[in-house]
Amino acid sequence: MQDRSQPSAVARLEAALAHIHAPQAKNVFTTVFADAARWEAEAADRRAAAGASRGPLDGRIVSVKALFNVAGTVTSSGSAVLRRLPPASEDAEVVKRLRAAGAIIIGKTQMTEFAFSALGTNPHDGMPPNPRDRARVPGGSSSGAAVSVIDGMAELAIGSDTGGSLRIPAALSGAVGFKPTSGFVPTTGAFSLSSTLDTIGPIAASVEDCFMADQVLSGEGALSRLRPASPGTFRLVVARGRLFDRCEPEVLAAFEKGLECIRSGGLQIKDGSIEVALDDVAQIDKIGTFPSIELGATVRSLGVSALDGVDPRTRVRIEAGAGILGTDYVRMARLRQAAIRSFEQSFGNNELFVLPTTPIRAPLLCAVAEDAAFHDLNGLVLRNPRVANLLDCPSISLPLPVDGLPVGLMLIGRRNADRRLLEIASSVETLLRERFHAA
Repeated sequence: MQDRSQPSAVARLEAALAHIHAPQAKNVFTTVFADAARWEAEAADRRAAAGASRGPLDGRIVSVKALFNVAGTVTSSGSAVLRRLPPASEDAEVVKRLRAAGAIIIGKTQMTEFAFSALGTNPHDGMPPNPRDRARVPGGSSSGAAVSVIDGMAELAIGSDTGGSLRIPAALSGAVGFKPTSGFVPTTGAFSLSSTLDTIGPIAASVEDCFMADQVLSGEGALSRLRPASPGTFRLVVARGRLFDRCEPEVLAAFEKGLECIRSGGLQIKDGSIEVALDDVAQIDKIGTFPSIELGATVRSLGVSALDGVDPRTRVRIEAGAGILGTDYVRMARLRQAAIRSFEQSFGNNELFVLPTTPIRAPLLCAVAEDAAFHDLNGLVLRNPRVANLLDCPSISLPLPVDGLPVGLMLIGRRNADRRLLEIASSVETLLRERFHAA
């Protein structure tokens, strides 16, 4: 039967819609499905009253990034040149799975153009301000997704992560963002930035909500509750080295304090290195990047023959990819597969690498106004999280409880060990919440 101690789905939906329509809530959603969401909320409440719940996402309010097909709407993916596309004839596969699980789809969230930058700016549709400081960028490319969760417009958000696009806005805005191993969650019906690197996952307020969402997105039959890993059954390895370069003092201080908190809770932590894997990644980067090459193919397949109307900051990166030879592209793919195999063999399922999600906190919008500064800071926030995409590892960003601007702590797990990563992340999350302010 319905839990009378919790607000109904209808009540929670109306509260979320009120947040969406608040004066300070700008540019978070591209489309709001208020009428359909109300119908879905009423249906969820009827199921709850009848004891016929579809599972833990039944009646939960979910936003979806603007690169997912939702039947009857244009999948603009943050770009002006795609607005002329015909409306999608059916939902993306992950949207179908969410609906089947009883989730209430409240709307489509803003994103950077083509999901191809990490700060959250968008000259076509506007940028949602960072909910922690509205003079700062929110992080991207799943910018509206993170803001929708932090500002009470959705309980969970579904986005994509090609080089950090879930974990970066989660870190800069103060949420949890989870990227799975590729292949677990289908990308059918989602605009593709990079068919090699694209993954789909959730942003939420907790690891448990990310776990529940991931089970639905990956099509698991019998859903289970998250069981946090027991201290002593795993080890965290701090990935010391070049990924700590250019870290802001505030980021380093929050990160080290976080390590002390979880160490005091009995977790095993040691210093280590992924420098060999980073050397492998650097060999690929010397040739080119997968998104810059593969995005060009995606936009051409959608009938975009010229890049007029594309943000110049995005256009220059697509044009760079167009200059890569096919033989070099094949060489990149082969180097990546070798790097994945090598990294996978370097640690076990009960070891995780830990490091700051991004070396800086959310930059001021005025600090990214000039192109040179934009590209520098964009590359800097991508630097750490993109490693997990290139090495095809599951990864999660947890908010470090701090006073002031949010800082993210990132865990990187072994390829295909997604469930174990989430179990360990839940233990880490609990210790951070319990011990951080007492430290």
